[in-house]
Amino acid sequence: MKHQPVNLARRGIAIGGAAVLAALVGASFTASNAAEVAVKLPAPTPDLVTEAGAQEVAVFAGGCFWGVQGVFQHTKGVIQAVSGYAGGSKQTAVYEIVGAGMTGHAEAVQITFDPKQVTYAQLLQIYFSVVHDPTQLNRQGPDTGTQYRSAIFATSASQKQVAEKYIAQLDAAKVFPAKIVTTVGSATPFYAAEAYHQDYLTLHPESGYIARFDLPKVANLKSTFPQLYREQPVLVMAKRG
Repeated sequence: MKHQPVNLARRGIAIGGAAVLAALVGASFTASNAAEVAVKLPAPTPDLVTEAGAQEVAVFAGGCFWGVQGVFQHTKGVIQAVSGYAGGSKQTAVYEIVGAGMTGHAEAVQITFDPKQVTYAQLLQIYFSVVHDPTQLNRQGPDTGTQYRSAIFATSASQKQVAEKYIAQLDAAKVFPAKIVTTVGSATPFYAAEAYHQDYLTLHPESGYIARFDLPKVANLKSTFPQLYREQPVLVMAKRG
């Protein structure tokens, strides 16, 4: 089953979506409601924590970008998280085309972050723990196809090295019941997704898909990484406005 896009122009933006989300995450939605329960992972070894510098960009793919974006929008130190497509060409970076699973694209999220507040290694820990199940090949939850694959698009040689070493650390620790299938490659051009996909989790907490598969991920972030959780998400539309 594949999640379906919603035309925001037709249905309108959910009023008070952020408040509803906060209430759900803070109250009724706990880790026990999650389609995938968070996995408590060992922190990256000290050698993987690089020296903090200027703003950096990370690109992660791990299933439907609604939930991936939503989690990182609630992560301290993240300046912006944009849903989009990575791995294919500009001509095919269109939702309906990507959905066919033949473009090479993965639904991905481009994250701009401040390394002084959150390190790349910490983002990786969140990515592997609460964002998705890195042992599932070409699928996450109800969504199947290469466009939902687990993939890291490193924007620097340092990111690539840190990601590869952390995966090796997790595999050696046997924290998952199966081997991690996440691919690590150099960044390809990133193409922002259509406007109706941006901030989707915050705008549509009442959506059945969001409630079942994505709100629990934000709840898991809050409970598993309280020091990195922030109540108010940083929204794409707010930046553009």
